[in-house]
Amino acid sequence: MESDEVMHQLDTLQEKVEHLIEKCQALQRNNTDLQAKVQQLESELDQKTEAENQFLRQKTQIRSRIDDLLAKLNNAAETPSPEE
Repeated sequence: MESDEVMHQLDTLQEKVEHLIEKCQALQRNNTDLQAKVQQLESELDQKTEAENQFLRQKTQIRSRIDDLLAKLNNAAETPSPEE
């Protein structure tokens, strides 16, 4: 009888170990998937950050050119024409 109880306990322990192994494997797969997702999102973030930086550089260039054109217009308006 004692042997049957020990065997039953060993079977129960084996089931628990197998369940834990399956759970660990599932968690490892999930972790791998999440790491891949993090890499993908970091890459997308880098691309968007670069696009934003490029936009800001273009905006600065446009603002500078507009300021230069406005200054030229102001100078032209303040300069008396030769006919005056």
